[in-house]
Amino acid sequence: MAYPFQLGFQDATSPIMEELLHFHDHTLMIVFLISSLVLYIISLMLTTKLTHTSTMDAQEVETIWTILPAIILILIALPSLRILYMMDEINNPSLTVKTMGHQWYWSYEYTDYEDLNFDSYMIPTQELKPGELRLLEVDNRVVLPMEMTIRMLISSEDVLHSWAVPSLGLKTDAIPGRLNQTTLMGTRPGLYYGQCSEICGSNHSFMPIVLELVPLTYFEKWSASML
Repeated sequence: MAYPFQLGFQDATSPIMEELLHFHDHTLMIVFLISSLVLYIISLMLTTKLTHTSTMDAQEVETIWTILPAIILILIALPSLRILYMMDEINNPSLTVKTMGHQWYWSYEYTDYEDLNFDSYMIPTQELKPGELRLLEVDNRVVLPMEMTIRMLISSEDVLHSWAVPSLGLKTDAIPGRLNQTTLMGTRPGLYYGQCSEICGSNHSFMPIVLELVPLTYFEKWSASML
């Protein structure tokens, strides 16, 4: 999860988030090079008294500064489209979880099980135990198996919500009357925090998301104890 005064992204926990981090670094390097070149040219124009006539009015220069930006845009667009298609791809999910947004809590239903569903409320500040995080802890965590493809079906009962977990690269809108889907696959066990990312009313800040990724054997024991 994020820590105070953090400048970068959270550590990636899924292959999709790793790809997003690589794409961010790739694009940031292009932006840095362009900015450096423009700053160098501006400083050169301001400090140099003599100007070269063939440089200021030349067909070759105009051709270069027309084609070069197009090539740069292609270098940005192709990796971006690749990641977009990867995020929409569904590969035989091993588990399906339906998430419903309410004012102001989340409810979860494991559709592969007959009667496994629960509501997830934020724990009030006065009830927190030592070491627990304010505004992020919930009474019922979403326990999921790691290294398995999981399909999340996301909708809402009342107003617009958004189910977002940054370290997994997930952000899907919960819209009343519409069922959106996304996939996740955690590469390591742990607790991963998220929050509603759509302004949904007065208690928008108080509907966190906590995913607990565990090995499959622990998930089977947990699911058996919940039934």
